[in-house]
Amino acid sequence: MKGMPNMGQIMKQAQQFQARMAKLQEELGDRTVEASAGGGMVTVVANGRQEIVSIAIDPEVIDPEDREMLQDLVMAAVNDGLAKAKEMVNEEMGKLTKGINLPNLPGLM
Repeated sequence: MKGMPNMGQIMKQAQQFQARMAKLQEELGDRTVEASAGGGMVTVVANGRQEIVSIAIDPEVIDPEDREMLQDLVMAAVNDGLAKAKEMVNEEMGKLTKGINLPNLPGLM
């Protein structure tokens, strides 16, 4: 069958891609992003595994009479940090998958 892709070559490429993906996921787990809320009153650091690594709270924002404000600032900073971490991961994954050229195999799509 002329024009059919070599299955051995496709499998080899898939294994290489899988190895690169695993390495990238490991590297992204070690990379971090920082986000803050309230003009830096609450700062959050998140990693590429979508985990919060640290939270720093300025003592000035700790007011027992206004817990809701602190809770809102922490929530905003955490959500921003997770969004930035997700964006970082998506950007790096996009770079990895950009050059992939899958053959047109009947029945797969």
